[in-house]
Amino acid sequence: MFFQQRISGRIANTGVALAMALSFAMMSNSAQALTLYTAGPGSLAKKLATGYEKQSGVKVDIFQATTGKVMARLEAEQANPRADVLISASWDTATDLQQRGWLLDYQSPNAAEVPAQFKTPSYVAQGISALGIVWNSNSGTPEPKDWRDLAQPAFKDKVTTPDPALSGASLDLLLGLQHAQGEQAWQLFESLKSNGAIIAGPNAQALTPVLQGAKAAVFGAVDYVSYNSMAEGEAIKVIFPSSGTVIAPRPMMILKSTQHADQARAFIDYVLSPEGQRAVADAWLMPARQDIDAKRPLFKTLTLLPQGDTPAGSRSAVLDRFATLFGQR
Repeated sequence: MFFQQRISGRIANTGVALAMALSFAMMSNSAQALTLYTAGPGSLAKKLATGYEKQSGVKVDIFQATTGKVMARLEAEQANPRADVLISASWDTATDLQQRGWLLDYQSPNAAEVPAQFKTPSYVAQGISALGIVWNSNSGTPEPKDWRDLAQPAFKDKVTTPDPALSGASLDLLLGLQHAQGEQAWQLFESLKSNGAIIAGPNAQALTPVLQGAKAAVFGAVDYVSYNSMAEGEAIKVIFPSSGTVIAPRPMMILKSTQHADQARAFIDYVLSPEGQRAVADAWLMPARQDIDAKRPLFKTLTLLPQGDTPAGSRSAVLDRFATLFGQR
């Protein structure tokens, strides 16, 4: 009987030990997880997360959505921050968060090949997109050369534009046009509205009716989405307006609230490594590094609108004015 009790005790103790070991392993794995909040493309985020996990053994949990939704979630979680690394589609969001003291300074050694305009002590570009006109070449409309062409009678009721409240890159274009043209930019937006242009949701939703032939062109399309569709055989063309456009560097940053600072730094290093930057190029973005080839035009070949720093309040005012103009207020 005593012998049986000792055996039973040992089994029980072993069971407790195994349970404790499993619990510790689960806690350890949880502690090793890195949380990434990112504004598309989702396939790129998954590819980078997989590559980083293979290299480091650290799992990456991803929340991917539009810039507006990502930033709204970040704001809602202020009392209990979850994100370790944030990748936005708008440079201004990084500037705003840095000014609010939310970011952890880090300069990756792999950023040496990133141009100075695309990095600061607190954030660095993952890659770069540009804004343009995407035109369906089977639409029966003349090929547009500049923004104003889409306000002409030939494009009556045939133009979509992404919602700048949901697309950081689209907001960058509005700000760029306003910086360059002042009230003339708003006259252009009014002409577009009078010509039947519609706000069609985030970038992909603005492009879909043009791909389907229901509309002829997107005003302010994010180029990488369209290049991917072109590679799949769609009859569309990306046009960079002669009067100028904006580029949208996609800033990566580490949140100061992170509990995994070393892992977050290592993730930034990986994205800026040659392997990570080739993944960025494969997603039809311009790599942030100058020494990595791309499959599409680079920003140095484009006519760019003058840029300026825009306070958060001014961004909100632009969004409100645009929404009011298009009947969303």
